[in-house]
Amino acid sequence: MKSLLKFITCGSVDDGKSTLIGHMLYDAKLLFVDQEQALKTDSKVGNRGGEIDYSLLLDGLIAEREQGITIDVAYRYFTTEKRSFIVADTPGHEEYTRNMAVGASFADLAVILVDASQGILLQTRRHARICALMGIRYFVFALNKMDLIHYNREKYARLEKDIRKLAVELDLVNVKIIPVSATEGDNVTQHSSNMIWYRGETLLEYLEGVNIFDNDESGFIMPIQRVCRPDHTYRGFEGQVENGFISVGDELTVLPSGEKANVKSIFHTDKAVNSIFAGMPVTIQLDREIDVSRGCVFVKGTELYVSSMFTALILWMDDEKLVEGKSFLLKLATQKMPATVMRVKYKVDVNTGEHVPVRNLYKNEIAVCDIALSRKAVFDEFSSHRTMGEFIMMDRLTNMTSACGVIEHPLRRSDNLTWQQTEIDRTIRSAKMNQRPMTLWFTGLSGAGKSALASVIEKTLSMRGNFTMLLDGDNVRMGLNKNLGFEEGDRIENIRRVAEVSKLMNDAGLIVLASFISPFRSDRRNAAEIIGKENFVEIYVSTPLEECEKRDVKGLYKKAREGRIPNFTGINSPYESPENPDIIINTSKCTLDEATEYVMKELEKYLYVE
Repeated sequence: MKSLLKFITCGSVDDGKSTLIGHMLYDAKLLFVDQEQALKTDSKVGNRGGEIDYSLLLDGLIAEREQGITIDVAYRYFTTEKRSFIVADTPGHEEYTRNMAVGASFADLAVILVDASQGILLQTRRHARICALMGIRYFVFALNKMDLIHYNREKYARLEKDIRKLAVELDLVNVKIIPVSATEGDNVTQHSSNMIWYRGETLLEYLEGVNIFDNDESGFIMPIQRVCRPDHTYRGFEGQVENGFISVGDELTVLPSGEKANVKSIFHTDKAVNSIFAGMPVTIQLDREIDVSRGCVFVKGTELYVSSMFTALILWMDDEKLVEGKSFLLKLATQKMPATVMRVKYKVDVNTGEHVPVRNLYKNEIAVCDIALSRKAVFDEFSSHRTMGEFIMMDRLTNMTSACGVIEHPLRRSDNLTWQQTEIDRTIRSAKMNQRPMTLWFTGLSGAGKSALASVIEKTLSMRGNFTMLLDGDNVRMGLNKNLGFEEGDRIENIRRVAEVSKLMNDAGLIVLASFISPFRSDRRNAAEIIGKENFVEIYVSTPLEECEKRDVKGLYKKAREGRIPNFTGINSPYESPENPDIIINTSKCTLDEATEYVMKELEKYLYVE
């Protein structure tokens, strides 16, 4: 069986990535007759004067052919007498860096093209860093367009020196440099008569012969994807073996619980087998019943971390900037959970490698961040176990991938903390108070009437015998959160702290009334998860902006219009209305007493113990 090499072509826009692979396929006679004929026909319309445009073999989208650039990742499978290949041809344009990162995530080797007439560009450096970030350890720098510099050996030598410096900067170990002309075919599959001074391998020769030995990871690892329960007599755990091997009778440890059990049986597809190894999809049955579900990990002969905090190197791919305190869904192996970027420690300057202190990240920037998970998860440092050390972060509203990253190390302080269970808990306290602890979250524009309404409702609840606590935005900022400003990151942290305080007060048995503008949906969603969705009632005070400005009790709108208050919600900072609030009330259409009566009636189904 021929060995398989998965590689990626990348580099700056118009460096010739698609042309290189297309020419390789053409010269190696790896095209069907109809593909070759279609290529010749399509090439008659273009910018090559009727000569073959090899990039058309990979640029399949209409937009790609019109613009002469790659947009999506184009995967091609081909085989030669010596080896089989899967190549991912990725876009070079900065706007499509996300697509390039996707291609890099599957590859064992990267072919990075450098335009010999321009040298190393910003996007070349970015792509090299991303490939290293994704764990690629083998690199080919193809110095393309040698025909444009007339195959000059001295210019090649200078470019080679620049690439060697870049390799040292990025700590790249396995580096090969090959001068080529993708258009003319020099050193692609055949040695070039124009560069007799180059005595090395052609690109195809190198790819056919390179020995990728990448797996120095220890132990057996299998994340659980699914629990298989066809009937009451059988309970199997399905997943793909990511590393190592085991046999029937071996003892496994289940993480995060740490429980142990022996392997009773193993099925590969529908066949019982005695042993399994990396890459195999299997079903494992244990010799005793223990708690195992999707997201758990079977391990043997290695140790992984079980923690809720880590430091990671991430590539930010979202159009919206990243601010500290923002919450996402994080996917790692088969685990998915809410996560928060607690701190952006620094970004990496793509040109110099310098560590630049920042608090925000913008699209295509690379940075080191501290990340907190909503619960303890199973992971490892990326350098030790690739699968358990790589992750993606998804926007919680759109489910779009906002970032990808690799774990550098756990944060030890999370391992030193243990939740202290108390004998007197929320259930006992709420039973004594004869009420259901809840957080009533009032959101709306400044001047909408949140504080006035929350105050009257608290008074009404107190008169009925309830035990309450009112948290008002201004009051909290004058004490607990006096160190926070009004930029986006500070606002996120303001709401996070309020949610944590509300949860503690709910644990004390109290009904909490929280009155905060809380302009961002993601922050309110995060607050609901901290408090517990079953204990969170979102009350949207939907008074329109025009009415709020008319009231302007504090004169804030006037100052904001004059430019004296930056980041003021509704004027120069957005307010995201709740999509599905539990209660909606517009105070401009009723009196305060009428609003109170309506809200109290709506609250009956949430507050009172049956």
